[in-house]
Amino acid sequence: MINERLLLLRNLMSAKGISAIVIPNSDPHNSEYMAPYWRKMTWISGFTGSAGTVVITATHAGLWTDSRYFLQAEQELLESEIALHKMGLSDKAQPDKWILENLSEGDVLAMTSDMWPPTSIRKYVKQLTKKNISVVTQYDLIGEIWKEGRPAIPDLPIFVHDVKYAGKSAGEKIAQVRTIMQADKIEWHLITTLDDIAWMCNLRGKDIPFNPVFLAYLLVGLSEARLYITEHKATKEMSTYLKTQGIDVRSYDRINKDLQELKELVLVNPDDCNNKLYELIPKDVRKDGRTITRWLKAIKNEVEQAHIERMMIKDGVALAHAFYWLDQNVDQQVVTEFDFAEKIAYFRSQQEGYYGESFPAIVGYKSNGAINHYRPHKETALEIKREGILLCDSGGQYIDGTSDITRTIAMGAPKEEEKVAFTLVLKGHISLDSIHYPVGTTGSQLDVLARQHLWRCGRNYGHGTGHGVGFFMNVHEPPQGYAPGTGSRATTALEAGMFSSNEPGYYKDGAYGIRIENLVIAQQSTYPGFLCHHNVTLYPLDISLIEVSLLSPDEIDWINDYHIKVYSALSPYLEGAIQHWFEKKCDLIHPIA
Repeated sequence: MINERLLLLRNLMSAKGISAIVIPNSDPHNSEYMAPYWRKMTWISGFTGSAGTVVITATHAGLWTDSRYFLQAEQELLESEIALHKMGLSDKAQPDKWILENLSEGDVLAMTSDMWPPTSIRKYVKQLTKKNISVVTQYDLIGEIWKEGRPAIPDLPIFVHDVKYAGKSAGEKIAQVRTIMQADKIEWHLITTLDDIAWMCNLRGKDIPFNPVFLAYLLVGLSEARLYITEHKATKEMSTYLKTQGIDVRSYDRINKDLQELKELVLVNPDDCNNKLYELIPKDVRKDGRTITRWLKAIKNEVEQAHIERMMIKDGVALAHAFYWLDQNVDQQVVTEFDFAEKIAYFRSQQEGYYGESFPAIVGYKSNGAINHYRPHKETALEIKREGILLCDSGGQYIDGTSDITRTIAMGAPKEEEKVAFTLVLKGHISLDSIHYPVGTTGSQLDVLARQHLWRCGRNYGHGTGHGVGFFMNVHEPPQGYAPGTGSRATTALEAGMFSSNEPGYYKDGAYGIRIENLVIAQQSTYPGFLCHHNVTLYPLDISLIEVSLLSPDEIDWINDYHIKVYSALSPYLEGAIQHWFEKKCDLIHPIA
């Protein structure tokens, strides 16, 4: 199937004089998760991971992805001619570097204009013009051959996210943005990222899987704001609400015409906006800069933080029921990774205000746990048995918050090697959770705290240590987090109110995976000028996996205090046998004499 699609694509490329095409995993709004209509990279390659780039030439087809997906990609590409290129193993393991080395003078590279931000296209153009290789952006080659079975563009209803949850009205948020615009002498601000638009308007939708957002553009001016959506979504009730917040509704496609007619300075983020829209804005009024709402949205207000605390109780109760179900049924019937993922979602669905999963649950048993972003499928999922290690990374969307939690549990008596690895990961998790740090500290400065104990033993993990999290919004929310390197998560200074994950791990290929993830809110420390972390996730750790001899007294205190907190918060919502079972899961540990 994949090889047949590659043949169709190559025939079209030849007819149009295209030497190579580079296909991102993206949509016109730079979304992480996207509607099936835009999953062009998956359609042409068969790779289902969230991060990847495909390059096709007449003689080579390649997928570039990072270490989170190496094992997954190897499995999914087996039936096709597409070769896996592992990013991060060398400076040359990048698609642009490969294209530069493998295309020749006079060749033509195709990049679809509305699938790429202008910064990426500029990068390719700058490199390739040195070899007299041209870049064209006007073709949608995948769209021309993907006819049969292509899903429709999503067009689902939207609804108001009540201010009692959001903490601020849409009008108040628009006023915040205008204050910044006025200070920077900006007349207009174009916002194209769906989570920023939903946050600003206090609206939510179902157009994108796992993210409660809707297809739209937003143009904020100093005296008016325009929301571009599919017209029938703007019901009379919705239009009335938006007018009370000072927002006019226009058709989704009218954005093209309106941008061309702007005559005053427009702030646009060239890393977010797609190149097609970007080029429509007259050059003399276009100003590059960051999306203002991204930093406002990242800082959760007091109302949001209070809701997060309450939501985490519901989420913890749901997980208690799910893990109790697993413990009671794994010996009585066949339970696969897929079955357990469905059970987790089911028990969350029993909680008030549940909206759906915040991402596809990662339930990896034994060797599948070593695949960072493994997603079990019904046909191929492993049966979970009373042995080995199970890694469960899941999350929920609730009207009052977004959750994301990973727990690694032993299904039988753990091996010493597994206990040591788990404990090293736990020590790193505690180090990051417990630190007090000066205002202005960045994610890269804190990331090393979570890795230090693994590093001492010559071990590491290939993903970042943490990411920002939305409020009834995208589970992966920039700009902040904890990661090495020079990206946003690494270089953004942490601020009070930022909501992030803390998730170090360790993975042994072919054997097991370990990850421990809680969510934390940055808050003012007791030390002036410092911040600290407030841990809001509520579910116990598997103490059978802890090698107590490796822990310090402070680390033992942290674990015991956490288990006391978890039991106190969740036990009132559990009854009978499950409460007794849960009490044992929250046991305390004691130093080795």
